[in-house]
Amino acid sequence: MRQFVPSTQFRVDLENGHKIIAYLCGKMRRYYMRVLLGDRVTVEMSPYDLVKCRITYRHKM
Repeated sequence: MRQFVPSTQFRVDLENGHKIIAYLCGKMRRYYMRVLLGDRVTVEMSPYDLVKCRITYRHKM
């Protein structure tokens, strides 16, 4: 997690160095799970749009 963007989106740095925009998946949004700067997250990407992805899991620290 690198930066917050308006409308509940986030800028995320991937392990390979790419920078993408991510949004929370439905269950994370439904249960008000907090994602903070510096958190490690798991994302799902579509093969059709490699710039946007969905945050599916926040790893415990």
